[in-house]
Amino acid sequence: METRAYLKGTRLSPQKASLVANQIRGKKVDKAMDFLVFNKQKGSAVIKKLLESAIANAENNNNSDIDKLSVKTIIVNQGMRLKRMKPRARGRADRIVKPTCHIEIILTEDDK
Repeated sequence: METRAYLKGTRLSPQKASLVANQIRGKKVDKAMDFLVFNKQKGSAVIKKLLESAIANAENNNNSDIDKLSVKTIIVNQGMRLKRMKPRARGRADRIVKPTCHIEIILTEDDK
């Protein structure tokens, strides 16, 4: 049984989120949680909350056993970019782009 959890519009660049996502892809849920708890990157805290949400979805909606869950796929897509202006010398302005990302986690229950 597959369970999904989405997080849209996170104020984190997709490149930084992908670095963390690549580390937990395909792992068992308990190993992935251990990695996310002890990792210092900002993306690990965001993905940890999303993984906890996916685990709760699997437990409550699908009556899945938490010990058998593993991360099947984790997808990080680029979201909307917030565009801001920063004043510069001689009346000019520079554009500042603040990226966001969408993250999706799919958990599956192994029969092992």
